[in-house]
Amino acid sequence: MHRAMLATLVAAGSLAPAALAATTTNDATNDWAEDTVFYLAFVRSFADSTEGPLANDGVGDLRGLIEHLDDLNDGDPETDTDLGVTGLWLMPVQPATSYHGYDITDYRAINPDYGTLDDYKELVAACHQRGIRVVLDLVLNHTGRAHPWFTQAADPASDKHDWYVWSDSDPGYKGPWGQPVWHDDLLEQTGQYYYGCFHAGMPDLNYRNPAVTAEMESTAAFWLDDVGVDGFRLDAVRHLVEDGEAQASTPATLDWCRSFNHFVKQTKPSAWIVGEVWGGPGEIKPYLDGPDPALDSCFDFPLAYAIVEGLREDDAERIRVELARSWDEYHGRASTFLTNHDMDRAMSRWAGDIPKARAAITLLLTTPGVPFLYYGEEIGMEGAGPHERIRTPMQWTDDEDNAGFTAGDPWEVLGPNVRDINVRFEKRVPGSLWHLYRDLIALREAHPALAHGSFTPVDANHPGLIAFLRETAGDHPERVLVVVNVTADPIRDYAILPDAVHPGATQTLLLPSEADAGPGLRLVPKEGAWRPLELLLPHTGYVVRLGGAG
Repeated sequence: MHRAMLATLVAAGSLAPAALAATTTNDATNDWAEDTVFYLAFVRSFADSTEGPLANDGVGDLRGLIEHLDDLNDGDPETDTDLGVTGLWLMPVQPATSYHGYDITDYRAINPDYGTLDDYKELVAACHQRGIRVVLDLVLNHTGRAHPWFTQAADPASDKHDWYVWSDSDPGYKGPWGQPVWHDDLLEQTGQYYYGCFHAGMPDLNYRNPAVTAEMESTAAFWLDDVGVDGFRLDAVRHLVEDGEAQASTPATLDWCRSFNHFVKQTKPSAWIVGEVWGGPGEIKPYLDGPDPALDSCFDFPLAYAIVEGLREDDAERIRVELARSWDEYHGRASTFLTNHDMDRAMSRWAGDIPKARAAITLLLTTPGVPFLYYGEEIGMEGAGPHERIRTPMQWTDDEDNAGFTAGDPWEVLGPNVRDINVRFEKRVPGSLWHLYRDLIALREAHPALAHGSFTPVDANHPGLIAFLRETAGDHPERVLVVVNVTADPIRDYAILPDAVHPGATQTLLLPSEADAGPGLRLVPKEGAWRPLELLLPHTGYVVRLGGAG
């Protein structure tokens, strides 16, 4: 069940052909995002090219990524060898001093380790041919210390001086997580301290200066118009405009984001913006509120923590509470994920427990929001500790020397378990984690209720079950029930209460297949309640389409 399943639905008249691929024209709206599943890749670690000037140097690059696009989505609905993702976010691709790229030194160029601007344009075009949208990681909050703007700004007489934030004396306060933010290493030259929220190597830009805003708007237009990206992921956006000791999500930051969003939509109406607002619901919600939101979406960090830690601690209630809260607060506008490039990988948090991963990804890909997958999650890669160990090379094969990532020496030591955790192996094994990701992505694409339907928590009368209804209205209404057993034990004694959801005249098991659902597969009435299945297997999710009137 993958894109071939979609082709079958089209042939049967159940799905419009346009659903097979995202449009790549300059649409009037960015509604495409709600039907998109994004993939987050670190170019340095994804794939080293096999041909060309950067081939086999041990560092991933853009041409290596192009070589592996068919693993993400080959654009052919008849095949089942690709994941079927329809969105791509890359960590920064611009020149930078550090390996990770968040201390940018030129906003309109490509890191020479990764290739050229022409390579990036070719990547965008190749993605669009496959129905994949591309969002650029735009690091607005700060530049690298080596950026020419900052080297000029070190001269108080320069017109770039006021592009950064300076103080004649040390204000004395710390940053949002207790870090030093006022730096004195230019004190002899300038007689001033400069502000850098993250560290001295990343000085903050001054968005109270209209010239800085104008330059960043021009930069955004360059990537949208000249290069063809479909939107932006805004790094550290909550820290853009400080107000003294208030250094996160100030009213001035929200106002700036709203204005920037207006500019982006005027430049390209279909562009979509997701922000990294690493905070709680009370901080995230103001960015998404109202008819004129500051951003189109924000990452739902509380939900990510709830799913990963709830499964680690066998705490289904924590997950239930956050799922309901996310829907109540954002109604599907948030971007959902399990972990990202700044967090210990989920599989390490679960100590390699693949069944817990299966439950987690079922929740991620059937609940409201725009889902993001971190590269390697689809095969269960592990990684914890220093960020380099969370961003290890992609494990394509079981080669313990280079994992199929490069013919040279990988820039970073490979992650553990390459022999057992790799793309080639998991593609060959029916029922693997990779296959479950692929099937769930296809299911989400084929059933609008899973992509953008309403969300109603359902009482399954068992503490180890999470159940909810996804529903669309209109000319082609659809009702889909999802039930996930988040325990390590099979569950028989449960019941879906009829006040929560009427079962309807027909129930069709969409996932897993009937052959994989376990013994006793049948619809079971139970004294005023009902059970879609007699037995729910450990750490397994079930997706049931409800049809007709009961």
